[in-house]
Amino acid sequence: MKNIAFLVFYAAMAAISCNDNPPPTGNEIPPSPPAIPYTVINSYPHDTAFFTEGLEIHDGQLFESSGSGAASEDDPGYYPSAFGITDLKTGKVTIKGTLDKAKYFGEGITFFKGKMYQLTWKNGVGFVYDATSYKKIREFKIPAKEGWSLTHDSTHLIMSDGTSNLYFLDPDSLGVVKNLPVSDNNGPVPNINELEYVNGFIYANQWLTPYILKIDANSGKVVGRLDLSNLEKDVKAKDPDVHEMNGVAWNSTTNTLYITGKLWPSIFELRLQ
Repeated sequence: MKNIAFLVFYAAMAAISCNDNPPPTGNEIPPSPPAIPYTVINSYPHDTAFFTEGLEIHDGQLFESSGSGAASEDDPGYYPSAFGITDLKTGKVTIKGTLDKAKYFGEGITFFKGKMYQLTWKNGVGFVYDATSYKKIREFKIPAKEGWSLTHDSTHLIMSDGTSNLYFLDPDSLGVVKNLPVSDNNGPVPNINELEYVNGFIYANQWLTPYILKIDANSGKVVGRLDLSNLEKDVKAKDPDVHEMNGVAWNSTTNTLYITGKLWPSIFELRLQ
């Protein structure tokens, strides 16, 4: 009987040792979002008088928005709360609209169906303009404590407020249609900032990081990540007073991505792999 028991035990142990897929323990850590390879194919000058809050290509032109703010506590000069067209040859912005910088801190912009939409940071208000004349059409109440960035898909505006949530807005009523929580393998992802919608995905700067996240626009899951720390290091080596990376624009004609940052001297054009 002892020999039989030993043989049964030995067979069981052998079966376990040969099993390539042991039963789960419940402590597995989900994998991090995969890195997205890229190549820098161009570098352009950027207007260092623009505290970049939004970047978007519309009708073949690169538009940029800026928030007002001092370069430092000792600097009385303020950058404009404005938006305009960036000349990639010179980096200079031809301003098309301004806000009262004593009252409003301009944030993200997006163009959609003949209109341009602009957020402000803590004022609780956004603005709608005619996309050709840039004449203000109306104001609207921002459905969050802060307004950070705007983009759009084929039917809705998509807004960030610096949290882990994205808001899908009706472009006419500007009311919230749905909230989309953004998460990765570690849970909710905070500091979602400048946005760009590209073919079912939302590319987003994560504030105070060198990362651009690729977010599934249906699930909110981060499915990839661009690590631009090398570009950020190069920019800061040239000018240590620059601020964080901010500004994502997709060129659907060339299938390339433009990125820059607050007070950066350069705009980079990337080809994703």
